[in-house]
Amino acid sequence: MRRILVTHALPYANAALHFGHMLESTQTDIWVRYQRLCGHDCRFVCAHDVHGTPIMLMAEKRGMSPEQLVEEVGEQQRKDYAEFFISYDNFYTTHSDENRELASLIYTRLSEAGHIERRNIMQAYDPVKNMFLPDRYVRGECPNCGAEDQYGDNCEVCSATYAPTDLKNPRSVVSGATPEQRESEHFFFKLGDFGDWLQQWLDNASIQSAVKSKLAEWFDGGLQDWDISRDAPYFGFEIPGAPGKYFYVWLDAPIGYMASFADLCKREGLDFDAYWNADSEAEVYHFIGKDITYFHTLFWPAMLHGAGFRAPTSVFAHGFLTVNGAKMSKSRGTFIQARTYLNHLPAEYLRYYFAAKLSSAVEDIDLSLDDFQARVNSDLIGKYVNIASRTAGFISKRFDGRLGDSLDQAKLFDEFAAAGDEIAELYEKREFSQAIRRIMALADKANQYVATKEPWKLAKQEGSDAQLQAICTTALNLFRLLTLYLTPVLPQTAARVSDLFRYAELDWDTRAEPLLDAPINKFSPLMQRVDPKAVQAMLDEEAANKVEAKPEAKPDKTSKSAAADDTQTIGIDDFSKVDLRIARIAKAEHVEGADKLLRLTLDVGELGEKQVFAGIKSAYAPEDLQGRLTVMVANLAPRKMKFGLSEGMVLAAGAGGKELFILSPDEGAAPGMKVK
Repeated sequence: MRRILVTHALPYANAALHFGHMLESTQTDIWVRYQRLCGHDCRFVCAHDVHGTPIMLMAEKRGMSPEQLVEEVGEQQRKDYAEFFISYDNFYTTHSDENRELASLIYTRLSEAGHIERRNIMQAYDPVKNMFLPDRYVRGECPNCGAEDQYGDNCEVCSATYAPTDLKNPRSVVSGATPEQRESEHFFFKLGDFGDWLQQWLDNASIQSAVKSKLAEWFDGGLQDWDISRDAPYFGFEIPGAPGKYFYVWLDAPIGYMASFADLCKREGLDFDAYWNADSEAEVYHFIGKDITYFHTLFWPAMLHGAGFRAPTSVFAHGFLTVNGAKMSKSRGTFIQARTYLNHLPAEYLRYYFAAKLSSAVEDIDLSLDDFQARVNSDLIGKYVNIASRTAGFISKRFDGRLGDSLDQAKLFDEFAAAGDEIAELYEKREFSQAIRRIMALADKANQYVATKEPWKLAKQEGSDAQLQAICTTALNLFRLLTLYLTPVLPQTAARVSDLFRYAELDWDTRAEPLLDAPINKFSPLMQRVDPKAVQAMLDEEAANKVEAKPEAKPDKTSKSAAADDTQTIGIDDFSKVDLRIARIAKAEHVEGADKLLRLTLDVGELGEKQVFAGIKSAYAPEDLQGRLTVMVANLAPRKMKFGLSEGMVLAAGAGGKELFILSPDEGAAPGMKVK
């Protein structure tokens, strides 16, 4: 039995989870569930990443403490993960006593060993907010190409990289003030001290070839010292012995893996040192996005080694997710939150689709909504569930719910059981798409067997009961093996199938034994086809949520901002196509079953009344809106939603949540007037 500890990248606690989060957590969960199915002791922990400037500023805008903000967001994130069946042993927070203690311990050991250096640097300072600014909180003109409104570390037009001090006409994103250059003492981790050791670790850690190629570029360029400190005000942990200096979020965030496991150890009596000591024989794996390999394959293992802890066994990187061939974007309708999906479709359908696309390669994958519908309907409904739905009824009606004492095709069953070795190897290697193809090929063979035997015809023939029972018993045993192979992907369905077979035990080691002469429960439908209307309703709800602004980016954690993709220049002719009208909110009411929507009845003067579903429930009570004037898009194509027809869109601004503000015209405006 292997002892395994698994994590995936910590979600930042400033926004709701989206499809990109679910891709990573699903990939990790499938691998974890497979390991447990094989009988290994596999622990799965994660945590909210809660420190940093974005959290501090967002909390300030919303009039709450950072702790209150991350708990509010964290509660929803935990709920979303749970409803996607992500099987954490512990989901914690980086703002914990365990993380503070471990971060201080690791820093102190590194400092005492001479791996920390202090030196003064010049940094952008906001004289209005009285705070030093991270690179991404300074914007201005690119010093290379002159493009306006670029971040302080790179240009999204010409891809140049530079320091914030190089920007022309810089301004603070926080206050709009012109930043000043001030000197501050910072703490640096000397990554170059670990160059030889890192090369050796990378050779032994089975790092993906694409990641190794990228790492080679960083090694060739020389390993740079890493700034691990930030100045007050900052939401995080103060550095021991350095008042007013805080650990940069990227130092304590990965330590959150250890802290979450430490909390689990306290609750369950596990041995923390057996997993994290330098001589540990346990396995530790991290699943991450390709954009954060720099932190996880250089700084993180070097920090651990330098502080006397063990490094990860390996780090598994994956590519980005696109939707319908485009980068996830609210303006393009390809940004979909986990909760929006769950409001309309079963979680297991998306889990299956991701599994059918994922491999061990560091490649981007695309979620085509048309392909999603077709694949789920074809594979899960048309192939997998179809086997049981065509045969289980005969066992219940003709044989008092009892399987036969023999198989009609023992050789076919043995073939299915033997295939488990190949499928197991594919799961182990994270070649999920290949595993799914192999499983569906078996499902095709099982359906072919049923179609050839035609039990529905046999049931009408005299004296055929023994053969009919044997055929259906064979088909259901094949179905049971397929369910075992799909269990890591479809845990809820697997539990329902286990109920069908009255919880008769089945695992990878016992799969070669068919279930014979045993009672089963009456078959109930396991899945329904994906209704295109449900997919459209999901898109409609997400479109209604577009009034909520994108979450603030976590500085230095993503390679590029999506802002350039979401903002496009238009001409006056394009603008003139939008019919903006003054509208009076004649009626506002809650929408049953909707978490974010209010139903507005708008008086638009000569255009009459229009019904609009607006995603502003988090900021407004219905009674506060009735009688108010606002601005609406009157010529937006009507969209049929789950709750009714939406005939336009009201305009609002703000960061989302409680910080939403519908636009109100000046005194004298009247319903129906055009906005020009």
